[in-house]
Amino acid sequence: MKLIYLHQYFIFPDSDGGTRSYDLATSFIQNGIEVEVVTSSGMMQNLSFSEGWNLIQQDGIKVHVLKLHYDNNFGVLKRIYIFLKFLILSTFKLLSLKADLVLATSTPLTIGVPALIKKWVHKTEFVFEVRDVWPETVIAIGVIKNKTLQMILYKLEKIIYKNATAIVPLSIDMKQSIVSRYNFLDDQKITVIENIAEIQRFKIIKPAESFLERKIGFIPEFTILYAGTFGKVNGLKYVVELAEKTYGYNKNIAFVLIGKGAEKQEVIAYSKKLNVLKKNLFILDPIPKNQLPLWYSAVDMGSSFVIDVKELWHNSANKYFDTLAAGKPILINYDGWQGRQISKENIGLSLPPNNIEKAAKLLVSYVEDNQKVVHGNNAFMVAKKSYSLKVTVNKYLSTLKSIVK
Repeated sequence: MKLIYLHQYFIFPDSDGGTRSYDLATSFIQNGIEVEVVTSSGMMQNLSFSEGWNLIQQDGIKVHVLKLHYDNNFGVLKRIYIFLKFLILSTFKLLSLKADLVLATSTPLTIGVPALIKKWVHKTEFVFEVRDVWPETVIAIGVIKNKTLQMILYKLEKIIYKNATAIVPLSIDMKQSIVSRYNFLDDQKITVIENIAEIQRFKIIKPAESFLERKIGFIPEFTILYAGTFGKVNGLKYVVELAEKTYGYNKNIAFVLIGKGAEKQEVIAYSKKLNVLKKNLFILDPIPKNQLPLWYSAVDMGSSFVIDVKELWHNSANKYFDTLAAGKPILINYDGWQGRQISKENIGLSLPPNNIEKAAKLLVSYVEDNQKVVHGNNAFMVAKKSYSLKVTVNKYLSTLKSIVK
């Protein structure tokens, strides 16, 4: 079988960002599937590219990379321009390649259009992977307010879902969202395959005792790590306020935020205003994915945050799964399937999204109850049983082989 993997923001592990597509692509190759990736240079900022299309062959994957700069600081119009440019150029690239199957992974929703056109022109079936439910999410957070544009995007979503041979949402809540709006979809067509907890990458690494001291200046009693985007949906001012309130109860709890994004400077400014920066809140530059295991080994808890919008509860964020893979308890401030899992499996703590005082008291109580070891062990067992790369690949292989006999 030859598979074309269409992902606008594909990266290798030596870049910062999610490596789901890389991990799946290399695993597919190990299982006898030939894989070619069509992507952009948007997230590969550690590499240099010539204008137009570039070809990289690494780890058995042939990767076609369109030079196309992307930055989380771009405004809506600039992002739309980039989405449309990639849509058009990747469509022509896709039509020039032969394959038995196309796997198109969002976001954005427009990633499904080249796969759709290839199906219409070459009769090549495609799988559509839903990482975020577009346009539902962007409409919910107020990014797209124009009713006509909303209607067009919902129509596009419907056409893509209808024509996809299989749909792969990354959470059960995403599936429910899709089915609630498009009840014509056959349940057999939709397979939930959550994000990957790559337990081999995050196997326990013993950092030097001075690791945290070298990075933030001292060794806290309890350290919470956030490694991800500083974007609108993440709402990291919540963490700044949480740090301020928590400090009043326990001065030995520290928060470390690693990453980049449109709101990073605002978060830094806010942390200075509340007088927590470099006291119990530390904001650092992004690091490559392959350096994250060392950080997770050095801290006591991982975390994932979103603003208080119900549609964002569906997420399947890398941060959640990386934390489980590292055998650490997880801290979140939302409900949905992750909140239910945390409660059921005893793998961490869910905080209220709109009551910082209560959230701080709950967190301090959790730390002082010293549940991190038990919850960390539980988290690792959940990762191993349900979200390991092996489990995810087996689910995907079953789906792909049911399409290409």
